Amino acid sequence: MSKPKSGGGKSGAKNAGDKAGGNPAGEANRRLVYSTDPEPEAAAASIQLPANPAAPIRSRQQNTPVLVMLDRKGRGGKSVSVIKQVMSPPAGKEALLKLIKTKLGTGGTLKDGDIEIQGDHRDIIVALLKELGYQAKRAGG
Repeated sequence: MSKPKSGGGKSGAKNAGDKAGGNPAGEANRRLVYSTDPEPEAAAASIQLPANPAAPIRSRQQNTPVLVMLDRKGRGGKSVSVIKQVMSPPAGKEALLKLIKTKLGTGGTLKDGDIEIQGDHRDIIVALLKELGYQAKRAGG
């Protein structure tokens, strides 16, 4: 049978410090923190994203087609699919980039407002964009 452990020698110094500070042993790690910000939750709630941030925004995109082209220049012979004329905010472009990268299993980046996807995936990208509601065209050779 094991005996119940009592305070022991190690915790004696801690309990003495708690008693000297006026805090009971159970409340030694609690602190009351005051905030000077009147409504911290209201500022975070003001940013509203659409249900699908990768989807096109009709008022911006209107009748402008999204161009999907292949680029090899300045990349050491490696080909990159470039998506141009996407008229959405930066958060929407980031969401579209993430969606395409996960669907294709490739890398990509957002450069100067254009989305670059590693490799020649133009046909698949055009099909994905049309699924999302964009007017997409394959451009270039």
